[in-house]
Amino acid sequence: MLIAVKPFRALIFAFTLAALGCHAQTPSTQSANQTAASASDKLSPELMRRVEVLIRSRASIPPAYVIQIGPRTRSEVPGFDKISVMFLADGKSSKPADFLLSTDGNTLAQFTKFDISKDPKLLVSGEGRPSRGGPANAPVLIVGFDDLECPYCAKMHEQLFPALTERYKDQIHIVYRDFPLDQHPWAMRAAIDTNCVGAHSPAGYWNLVDYIHAHAGELGGADKSLAKANETLDTLARDEGKKQNLNAESLNACLAKQDDTAIKASIKLGESLGVDSTPALFINGEKVEGAQPLEDVYRMIDSALIASGQTPPPPPPPIQAQPQTPPATKPGN
Repeated sequence: MLIAVKPFRALIFAFTLAALGCHAQTPSTQSANQTAASASDKLSPELMRRVEVLIRSRASIPPAYVIQIGPRTRSEVPGFDKISVMFLADGKSSKPADFLLSTDGNTLAQFTKFDISKDPKLLVSGEGRPSRGGPANAPVLIVGFDDLECPYCAKMHEQLFPALTERYKDQIHIVYRDFPLDQHPWAMRAAIDTNCVGAHSPAGYWNLVDYIHAHAGELGGADKSLAKANETLDTLARDEGKKQNLNAESLNACLAKQDDTAIKASIKLGESLGVDSTPALFINGEKVEGAQPLEDVYRMIDSALIASGQTPPPPPPPIQAQPQTPPATKPGN
């Protein structure tokens, strides 16, 4: 009797749903591969049927789908061979799905292997970005994908980061990456303007970010004029440039150019990491979306510190319950 050591339904359904849009190995190629295999590698008709019946029943594969099962090949798992399974319908085929079949033919299994050899902290870099908190080699790197017109980002910015820098001091290194959403009309300009300042003054960058997040609701005036909001953002950037003694001509040229290349690259990076809403944080590579309870963020940072061989600060006093925070801002909202 065949025993599945892992539920197949979700995995196989993903294969079958993706199958009909994929140009993978064709039935003729599969047939040719089977022919090339030695006769001893092929499953017997009786064993092939047992495999097919189990997969079909466990994953609720419709009768119209043809299941093709390839020959045994060597696997990395002792006591198991690998077999490749394909699903065909309407003249199209899925990508091959690999299963493990025990050498005695009594057990069918499937598992997913993940590479954990790389430090998750390296998933997203803070290099080249204005920072807060500790030095670049601090044991915990916090990268936030931020939208300066996002009210939930503003709430997190106001509440979370002061608490984190006070509690962890030099143990954390905080940077922001830009992720302006399409539904926020002046968010892109805000990102560009803050970066124009930040390219020459990290302190000026954070002063500007702090101010915009704190006063985002006021930009554009009562009628929420985009032109007025853009004008205000440029004025704020110029004023901050004066405070930081930046070259006015260079800063004005950057503001006038409104080059969004770096911002779009940041958006693309966020999307590649699964970011689809703001705020989104990566704590040594661990993703956190939305405004989360401070205690949970503390726990994640403490865990990252311990993994780095560091001792977390003493537990803070209990935090009073706060009203439920609305969900994170997503595109289209």
